[in-house]
Amino acid sequence: MSAQHFTDKLGQLIEQDNSLNESQKLQWLTRITEIRQTKINILITGATGCGKSSTINALFATEKAKVGQGVDPETMDIAKFELDNLVLFDSPGLGDGKAADRRHSKNIIDKLNETDQNGNLLIDLVLVVLDGSSRDLGTSFELINQVIIPNLGVDKSRLLVAINQADMAMKGRHWDHETNQPEPELVRFLAEKISSTRRRIFEATQVEVTPIYYAAGYKEGSIEQRPYNMSKLLLHIIQNVQQEKRAALIQDINRESQIWQDDDALLDYQQEINQTLWESVCAGAEKGAEIGGKIGSLFGSAGEKIGSGVGVIVGGICGFFGRLF
Repeated sequence: MSAQHFTDKLGQLIEQDNSLNESQKLQWLTRITEIRQTKINILITGATGCGKSSTINALFATEKAKVGQGVDPETMDIAKFELDNLVLFDSPGLGDGKAADRRHSKNIIDKLNETDQNGNLLIDLVLVVLDGSSRDLGTSFELINQVIIPNLGVDKSRLLVAINQADMAMKGRHWDHETNQPEPELVRFLAEKISSTRRRIFEATQVEVTPIYYAAGYKEGSIEQRPYNMSKLLLHIIQNVQQEKRAALIQDINRESQIWQDDDALLDYQQEINQTLWESVCAGAEKGAEIGGKIGSLFGSAGEKIGSGVGVIVGGICGFFGRLF
């Protein structure tokens, strides 16, 4: 079931349910319309070779992406890709020479200060991708500390730092390719890299960040590396977007199951994603148990049980989200 069909079906159920008064129905239908019309704008940056493109392709259904047109000279280095509810701005990082770095920095600053038609800051989230296989991240820290953080405004939670190519850290040693998991020695190394990244950013800016590590994966001919920790990365992206907007990501999440197959064992990230998304759907709409069972029944007895037990829309949302991965 597509996200569009899902919201259509929810709308039908709400309109047909006699246990809801007209005010409640209007409230829910308005919320569903808001989700359909919401745009989430994400700026992605990182040094050349860090794996931005592979990250974007793994996370989102980018076969639907359309490259933005009419880009003016001042922003020509930032590519714009539009999906259904998601707009991605792909910006080069620093490290291409002083002149190019000045241009990239200006473009990023301009984009971070751009506002929408309501006067709100356009960019909902900045994702900085670091190269986990590199020991020299000085240029990336310069980008974070001197360009991005000073231009985030009051809400510093819009920044997410993620370390890609975890499988290539320590020159590719200590990665179990059979299970697609880091071995204990590599886990310790990556944990220290996370701590070092957090510490360096805080010492320079007094801003707390919570970096994560992952591997976006790749396929070159007959050689293939499955993604790792993508559910964890997706959860962090969702959590760093304003709550009422999060549900709009449903339609653009990559549906390929192998993308979400391998994660660390610290948390059931997919369950957390489901929980976070349904809470976003419910944000601003009245909760109750009246039609939870009916919505949940669309997705079998498990969804019906959840729906009738905890709220208006939970059963349907959980049943649908369970099919995302």
